[in-house]
Amino acid sequence: MKKTFYYALTMIIIIILLPLLIVKGCSVQNEPSLPNPTGKDIMIKVYFVSDNEVKNVPLEEYVKEVVAAEMPADFEIEALKAQAVAARSYAYGRMLKLYGSKENNHQGADVCTDSGHCQAWVSKENAKKNWSIFSASKNWNKIERAVKETEGIILVYDTKVINPLFHSNSGGRTENAEEVWDGVQVPYLRSVFSYGEDSCSEYKTTVEIPVTDFIQKLKGKYPDSQVDEEDILQDIEFLGYTTGNRVKTIRIGSVTMKGTEFRQLFSLRSANFSIECDDNSLIKITTVGNGHGVGMSQWGANFLAKTGGGYQEILKYYYEGVKLNVLNKKTK
Repeated sequence: MKKTFYYALTMIIIIILLPLLIVKGCSVQNEPSLPNPTGKDIMIKVYFVSDNEVKNVPLEEYVKEVVAAEMPADFEIEALKAQAVAARSYAYGRMLKLYGSKENNHQGADVCTDSGHCQAWVSKENAKKNWSIFSASKNWNKIERAVKETEGIILVYDTKVINPLFHSNSGGRTENAEEVWDGVQVPYLRSVFSYGEDSCSEYKTTVEIPVTDFIQKLKGKYPDSQVDEEDILQDIEFLGYTTGNRVKTIRIGSVTMKGTEFRQLFSLRSANFSIECDDNSLIKITTVGNGHGVGMSQWGANFLAKTGGGYQEILKYYYEGVKLNVLNKKTK
């Protein structure tokens, strides 16, 4: 009889109590283990630039169409989930009027569909057209899964929704926000090493510009600039680099400018660049990385996902000190 009693007690502990202890021990306080089913009830005002029209759309549907435009569908599912949370946080911060331009580019809406101003966006219909007929449904289902399994989840720092900037690839190391844009340091937008980005076809690119065109463009913005056209390479000096190995300042003849200004002037993929000159007739500019380099690297996120990282790990790696919270339909 005693044997039967002890056997029954042991089975109760194994079958019922032990799993409860394990689940309790693995839970993360104040962070979601499951998506919030009411997240889909939140609406966002979107200015559709091509239609010149503002529409109210479900936040979760908007996030799907951002993810479809921002990240390749063949990326790992955990990378797509990280992108979904970042896109949702970006949008929600603008719904709360915490971030955004002072210019009225949105016609009163929270966000717009212009990728040069807000997040990239593509309709479900056009996204499917951009993919092959054989992969369209599979790709869209994958994106829907990434958004559904992170439904309502946003990133916060010190109880405030963050401004989760992201870019294609950093060239090996992301950037401190204040080294790209002058201003106050952002505690969660800090420089970190970003691995596995060299698998991107746009990791390193070279553009060639005739010296005459190079000088013409320079003088177009700086009319009073003086440059030694006979030996221009000797008239170029790199004056400093950022933490993320981007050009901080550069001197060309009599002109000194920021690396970000040089990048914009010559439409470069990145401010991480080097310059060569071929027989003083052709300028070769080689860039590493693609984008401003602040926040989450999308290619870096995919590498972390391939090596076993979950979306929460990815987000906490690129956004230092953040937590994940869940919205609900009553959230304003």
